[in-house]
Amino acid sequence: MLKFAANLSMMYTEHAFLDRYAAAAADGYAGVECMFPYEAPAAFVRERMDAAGVSQVLFNAPPGVASRGERGLAALPGRQDEFRAGIEQALSYATALSCAQVHVMAGLAPEGVARAELLDCYRENLDWAARQARSAGVTVLIEPINTRDIPGYFLNRQDEAHDVVLAVNAPNLKVQMDLYHCQIVEGDITAKLRQYLPTGRVGHLQIAGVPLRHEPDRGELDYGWVFSVLRELEYSGWIGCEYRPAAGTSAGLRWLAAARG
Repeated sequence: MLKFAANLSMMYTEHAFLDRYAAAAADGYAGVECMFPYEAPAAFVRERMDAAGVSQVLFNAPPGVASRGERGLAALPGRQDEFRAGIEQALSYATALSCAQVHVMAGLAPEGVARAELLDCYRENLDWAARQARSAGVTVLIEPINTRDIPGYFLNRQDEAHDVVLAVNAPNLKVQMDLYHCQIVEGDITAKLRQYLPTGRVGHLQIAGVPLRHEPDRGELDYGWVFSVLRELEYSGWIGCEYRPAAGTSAGLRWLAAARG
């Protein structure tokens, strides 16, 4: 059976953040993910998570200075100290929440800096982060993101991400494959799944309808077909529901019962 995790940063936004754990559990979710849990102390998050009976399966490391629109620091030369402090904070939360995966964002490529220099920085930072995470039993994830939603983002394609994972060669560094982003940048989702899932380098999947990022039963992607491919490939990891509900979250979950069937 496919395992779905509610994304509490995009779903259940009619509730305060900590109340979203119970809301997701009430709709039958056993797992949750979010972007940044840091607005609440980790102990408070853990209390709500445990009370709801759900598992925290993923969240992001701090993105840098959010008020300046920063989207990660991993590929930014000269920001290594801030990057490492963010990883330490993320691993502290991961330990407190028994969360086995942390997404580390690459960041926006600065103008005037050669891509090769950014790539070197990215690999070095990911190697360091993976080594720190290994002792905590945490897998570091990197995610290709489309440049329509985040113009200038450093990592955009699946092959780029897999090349980085191969180059760093850390057993706990994997790819977070978001099918919404993949469809916008590359398409050919079925072939990409069949190419990359058997490698073992994909640690997490995410879904949303394309192009409006609503429920997966809205838009140009046939997720009924996609889910059949995932079953064929015996994908056993989590599938994060990182979409913006078109109306109320619970009212838009008709797709979920069919997907679990």
